[in-house]
Amino acid sequence: TLSNDQVELLVQVISKPEAFKIPLWFLNRNKDPKDGQNSQMLSNGVDNKLREDLERLKKMRNHRGLRHALGLRVRGQHTKTTGRRGRTVGVSKKK
Repeated sequence: TLSNDQVELLVQVISKPEAFKIPLWFLNRNKDPKDGQNSQMLSNGVDNKLREDLERLKKMRNHRGLRHALGLRVRGQHTKTTGRRGRTVGVSKKK
């Protein structure tokens, strides 16, 4: 269990991580496209920002946005044979 002082310290560190010399690469929201700020997001904020980012990519008709919209792999993985997820796999043998 944490004391009230420890809880207050955790809240301060999460709200202003740069004041406690936490490196920028450690934060989960680097260079926000709208305001350019580095910040640490919490639970629902992470989901909302991710959804907003994907919608922005789709609206711009960006390559990544189109891949997300079509449900395909986004980060350059091979898709010829892997990740078929329930589609026909392999070749059927003639009898």
